[in-house]
Amino acid sequence: MILTGKQILEAKADGRIRIEPWQGSQLNPNSYNLRLGEDLAVYTEHELDMAKPNGIEFLKIPAEGLLLQPGKLYLGRTLEYTETRGMVPMLEGRSSVGRLGLFVHVTAGFGDIGFCGYWTLEISCIQPVRIYAGVAICQIFYHTVSGEYDSYESGKYQRNSGIQPSMLWKDFIKESDR
Repeated sequence: MILTGKQILEAKADGRIRIEPWQGSQLNPNSYNLRLGEDLAVYTEHELDMAKPNGIEFLKIPAEGLLLQPGKLYLGRTLEYTETRGMVPMLEGRSSVGRLGLFVHVTAGFGDIGFCGYWTLEISCIQPVRIYAGVAICQIFYHTVSGEYDSYESGKYQRNSGIQPSMLWKDFIKESDR
């Protein structure tokens, strides 16, 4: 089941959910809006390779906004740091943002139980769109779990502090090489 806004507040109060900074105005009936940080990253290579690290460069979103271009992938980061205990956090773009042809976090919205960190956002657009730092760009919602689960530290992106490019290349490393 998905937590309601009231249940999100209760889970925040008892420590199962942590969102910093917290602003009550960002709470919705069954989600919480997360804002876009001021940094973006773009890949520097024209062709990307799943089996190796791909270079990135960082951009700052200026006060007057940044015009995103179609056909380019931008990686952003939530302004908020989140932690979740005993639930599955999920991330979705906001419908108001999607109606501008801006796609935020279309894939990989499924977080691990116990995820702690900032969310790296995959951002693309179908026509040029000006974006601004601090805008509520996506929403986090929470699924309860049924049954036993392992309390483990999820892998590649756990406890991050910045934008995380794909680390799929780590899946290509053989166990014997680790």
